[in-house]
Amino acid sequence: MSKSPKAPRNVRPPAAGGHPSKPAKATKASAPTAKLAASKGELHPRNRHQGRYDFPALIAKSPELAEFVILNPYGKQSIDFANPAAVKAFNRALLKQQYGIAHWDIPPDYLCPPIPGRADYLHYLADLLALGNDGVIPRGPRLRALDIGVGANCIYPLLGNREYGWQFVGADIADSALSSAKAIVHSNGLDKLIELRKQADSQQIFNGLLNADERFDLTLCNPPFHASAAEASSGSKRKWKNLGKLDPKRKLPVLNFGGQAAELWCQGGEAAFVSRLIEQSVAVAKQVLWFSSLISKAANLPLVYAALAKAGAVQVKTVEMAQGQKISRFVAWTFHSTEQQQAWRQHYWAE
Repeated sequence: MSKSPKAPRNVRPPAAGGHPSKPAKATKASAPTAKLAASKGELHPRNRHQGRYDFPALIAKSPELAEFVILNPYGKQSIDFANPAAVKAFNRALLKQQYGIAHWDIPPDYLCPPIPGRADYLHYLADLLALGNDGVIPRGPRLRALDIGVGANCIYPLLGNREYGWQFVGADIADSALSSAKAIVHSNGLDKLIELRKQADSQQIFNGLLNADERFDLTLCNPPFHASAAEASSGSKRKWKNLGKLDPKRKLPVLNFGGQAAELWCQGGEAAFVSRLIEQSVAVAKQVLWFSSLISKAANLPLVYAALAKAGAVQVKTVEMAQGQKISRFVAWTFHSTEQQQAWRQHYWAE
């Protein structure tokens, strides 16, 4: 019988442990509690991006970053986050210095992801997997994850593999995105751990994507946020206006420095996309332990919970995350009972 998703609970992360970039044995976690103090603006405890960025260390790994370093209005070293070239160089330096990703690049006008926030999603997913596993985070390539909408940046597979040694399949509808992601994967020698697949039909998310005999321990997704191109453009203008308030002398670009149409918007926006994702997840329910998706707009949660109730999700969890003043969250759901989850873990995760 399905449990009602009306009262999902937040998850507190387990303690850090083990080597973060080495596929090692599982990490023991502390007991989870029902609340997470997201309002304090704290990153996940295992997130590598705590505190201020170490620009000398970043420049030592990526000398090209030096030309983009500025002093912000508070007299601290930073970069101009309205400059597409600066943001790309910054991300490249972070990936190289913090994660050992030697080669990373994306085509013009594709999303340049905020790495600390992307890392938080993965760390909290790891916590979710640990909840029913005696607080132990499963590590290594036995753990398989599916990234729906991997994008040109391939950021989730890169971080997830480096942090936990997980094996990934990344799917996307755009050939140009897949071409870029494949170049990143190949140049870093990760071909055996990260596979890229074409998602043939944007309206049929799982159709033809999963092989009949394969399984995934989790799926993740950063869905299109806006409902139209006009809404996406308006959002970009608000972003530039807010940046301009911090530095009135700065000349801001007219267009968003990252985002193709499929990355930024779809008909019906985030709520419609995630509702479709939930509805269609039923067809592959036996092949996936936990599905998940970011939910940027808290106002969309009631629609998401209604879709999950209609789909018959057995368990639903909502996890809040915070980065500075920004609060985000993801919703995770499973169609497996507690007993079935335990059988899954014993079958696939056992040493």
